[in-house]
Amino acid sequence: MLPMNVAEPPIVDLSERRRPAIDGVHILATRYRKGIRLDTHAHREAQLVFAAAGTMQVTTPKGRWLVPPDRAVWVPAHLPHAIDVLADIEMRSLYFNVDWLARDRRNGDLAAEFVVRVSRLLHESILALFDGRDDVARNQLLIEIAMLELHQAGDPATFMPLPQEPRCRRAAEMVLADPTQTYEIETLARTVGTSARTLSRLFSAETQLSFKSWCQRARIAEAIERLSMNRNASVKQLAADLGYASFSAFSHAFRQVTGKSPTEFIEAK
Repeated sequence: MLPMNVAEPPIVDLSERRRPAIDGVHILATRYRKGIRLDTHAHREAQLVFAAAGTMQVTTPKGRWLVPPDRAVWVPAHLPHAIDVLADIEMRSLYFNVDWLARDRRNGDLAAEFVVRVSRLLHESILALFDGRDDVARNQLLIEIAMLELHQAGDPATFMPLPQEPRCRRAAEMVLADPTQTYEIETLARTVGTSARTLSRLFSAETQLSFKSWCQRARIAEAIERLSMNRNASVKQLAADLGYASFSAFSHAFRQVTGKSPTEFIEAK
């Protein structure tokens, strides 16, 4: 988890490993094994991170973004972030010079991080940039298509918002330490030194989710991590381990967050 305040994260310069797609946009293909953690860092450029295969978790000061293969995450320039590899990934990154982005007025809504559901068009556009063809005009068109698709509405379903208010943050960390448990807000409130009413209000104000909905999302995030680490896991057993009364209840909650059933998620990995 990122510290609450990261004043000056290290700037990671990968310029020697990148190759230019067009002037102002570079690309980089990397492969990471599950369990790898890329500690908190930042880039001078904005970054579009896409896992062509595998699953990762991107953590920013706002929260955690689960990124299965059908999602991509936008990371603005100089934003501190860490990446945890939950399953072996083939990462494809596009790096955008801030001056290049500033030339296009449409890019004003790219100032904050977000996850976007990867359409078939965005998927193919990104992969085509890495097929070895050195054609600037073609790359220009592919990047234009990718940016148009990126401007579609972001997908908050896999976002795990982390509250910043100290009491609410402590309560959230207690839940995240073991999201399989059932937590009563009254008990958590007493532990962190506030009332249940105040803690409920803080969760809603800081995460835009009710305490109950936030805990469910934490539980599904745990499910995604476990499924990513072990694709042979018994989904029915996982549902029981996570405290769901039935497999159907678990599957419904999983689909609400990810857009897929647990079985579909495993098959897409």
